Amino acid sequence: MAEALAHTQGKRTGGRTHKVTVKPDEIQNARKQLGLSQDQFANAFGVSASTLRKWEQGQRAPTGAAKTLLKIIEREPKAVVRALRAA
Repeated sequence: MAEALAHTQGKRTGGRTHKVTVKPDEIQNARKQLGLSQDQFANAFGVSASTLRKWEQGQRAPTGAAKTLLKIIEREPKAVVRALRAA
């Protein structure tokens, strides 16, 4: 708990950080696994269709929570759909 508190305060801790990277083809594959168009995928996950297109074309890269969500969608698409339907 002390380590988590120190981390939130911006202090160095002994913990490791995990860098999440998502490549454009991984984003497109995740969308296709769900059988969604770009517009449908963007709407379902709260991003603009323009942003999604730029991610898939490699013109922009997702940041923050979007990277993590995209990685989860890629690896466990059905679980994400179930979680969103339950909400």
